Amino acid sequence: MALIEGCKYSLDIHIPADAVSAEIEKVVEKVRAKAHIQGFRPGKAPTSIIRSKFMPDIRQEALENLIPQYLQKECEKENLHVVSRPNVKDLHFHEGEAVHFKAEFEVAPEIELKEARGLKVNYVEPAVTDEDVEHRLTELREARAEFVNVDPRPAQDGDHCLVTLESISGVEGEPMHQDDINIEIGGKETFEAFSNALRGAVPGDVVEAEVSYPENYAAERLAGKTVGFKITLKQLRLRELPELNDDFAKDLGDFQTLEEVREEIRKAIFREREYSAQTQAKNDLVDKLVEMHEFPVPEAYIDNQIENNVENQLRSMKAQGVDVSKIKLDWSKLRESQLERAKHDVKASLLLGKVASSENIHATQEEVDNEVQRIARQQREPVAATRMKLEKDGRINNIVNRIVTEKTLNFLFEHAVKEAPAASE
Repeated sequence: MALIEGCKYSLDIHIPADAVSAEIEKVVEKVRAKAHIQGFRPGKAPTSIIRSKFMPDIRQEALENLIPQYLQKECEKENLHVVSRPNVKDLHFHEGEAVHFKAEFEVAPEIELKEARGLKVNYVEPAVTDEDVEHRLTELREARAEFVNVDPRPAQDGDHCLVTLESISGVEGEPMHQDDINIEIGGKETFEAFSNALRGAVPGDVVEAEVSYPENYAAERLAGKTVGFKITLKQLRLRELPELNDDFAKDLGDFQTLEEVREEIRKAIFREREYSAQTQAKNDLVDKLVEMHEFPVPEAYIDNQIENNVENQLRSMKAQGVDVSKIKLDWSKLRESQLERAKHDVKASLLLGKVASSENIHATQEEVDNEVQRIARQQREPVAATRMKLEKDGRINNIVNRIVTEKTLNFLFEHAVKEAPAASE
């Protein structure tokens, strides 16, 4: 056995001549039982004829049967955990002689885990101010605002104008025509040209505006263009917010008073900020764990990680309506650009697994069942059907791994030394 570099090993394998001959005889009999030779019933042709007609295929099949067996035996003897497809080289095979070959492969790295408890990390318990609560309360009021019609008068800032828009210049092809568009005069999201054109108009008026759209505008037909519009003002409305009182609280759900709503908002904001802060702290702890340990990472693991990343990205793009079949990937460039990140992620995964094993962290049956039930509710199907599908796809193991990873991250965070970040940070 020889270490080539990193996690790559080389083994010289010897298969005795008698084992080779015995395997060839087995394959000969197998071929003889199925072969159709003119003048003979299947299984009755002489061995000599079978050998003369099919020997190259017989030798190949015998090798394909023997090589994995002897390679596995040698790896078990050397206590090697192979993680990549072996590359067979320098194969010597002559009739009646022993077989010699060299196998190169990668093995799982040996990791000597350092103390994972007591790692230092920047973390401060999040605070929620009264202003934060009032801001969220205002957002709730905004979401429940209603439009109230206004008696005809000249339009002014703050008015919401119900209009019909028709393009009169600057657009290729068919003119644009949109009914019942809401434009807030002076609104943050309103183009100034629209506000200027509508300010002072009364319902029934027809005005014109010339709007210059930015290059990165969402609607491609308008991006980077200056478009002239004819605007017909149909109606004026004001956006009326509900009063902040106990009735508003009752409309929101299972609340009796506005103070109950404020308290629930405070808790919700705290949970959001706590989750965000703890997630950042856990990521920092994983980075520290990776920095503390230096060990080689199998190329097979890195390639698998990059492939998974790319598949996830393509799946996300497909969900957004992108035709991924038209995307051409340059694997060498892709691998080069993602190599360091993938290597970091693989090391992090191996180390978290090592911590979980060291601290006896595992997923309970109850935790797995709860996750299966959650997925079943989400997909609106029976729990038994969801479980069967997950087991068939092998995704139950993914659930177990996800639970173990989350519990391990929680363990690192719970046993970390939390420090307030320096003022400059």
